[in-house]
Amino acid sequence: MTAKMSSKELKNIFEKYAAKEGDPNQLSKNELMLLIQTEFPSLLKGPSTLDDLFKELDKNGDGEVSFEEFQVVLNKIAQ
Repeated sequence: MTAKMSSKELKNIFEKYAAKEGDPNQLSKNELMLLIQTEFPSLLKGPSTLDDLFKELDKNGDGEVSFEEFQVVLNKIAQ
């Protein structure tokens, strides 16, 4: 995957993984892990772990990541 993806492409990827369990508009930690490992494996290289990434993304602390929260990390990748 490249960082130069359209919003529609990113939304499609998000929805594909979010639909696997629970709320189809939210990523659980397991869904996020699967999405990152499959679509953006370079995100987990280095000192940050999935737990760190999840805590950073889950701004409202509800235990799930919305598309809006997910876009935050993608914006960082694109820089």
